[in-house]
Amino acid sequence: MKKILILCTGNSCRSQIAHGFLNHYTNSNVEVFSAGIEAHGVNPKAIETLAEIGINISKNTSNLVDEYLEISFDYIITVCDNAKESCPIFPLGKAVKIHQNFLDPSKKQGDKKTINEEFRKVREEINSFCKNFISKNLVK
Repeated sequence: MKKILILCTGNSCRSQIAHGFLNHYTNSNVEVFSAGIEAHGVNPKAIETLAEIGINISKNTSNLVDEYLEISFDYIITVCDNAKESCPIFPLGKAVKIHQNFLDPSKKQGDKKTINEEFRKVREEINSFCKNFISKNLVK
């Protein structure tokens, strides 16, 4: 079984969205975890934005990366520059580290429509990244 950790600053938006997509696109041979350098709680807009396309992350929790230091991951994906620079050393295994910075949609200012558009834009960027990651690394 392949184990994947998606890491961002607060484990509230970007890593949660990626977690949702990877769970959606993979089978029982893949176990997906997400965590943050801090734990800010799952952003309701992230839940709403994925629900629009039929992916439910409403039961996800926001976790600290330290909770997973004893797991041997195959892949560690950082989805923001801060997480890449703050990522701890994982003593177990030899995880392949992959980095792709996505803008934090929760930082977008403006009216509801502007914020929703930003969440959808980042959602689609993460969706494309996840599909590409799976095709390059998990499909044999």
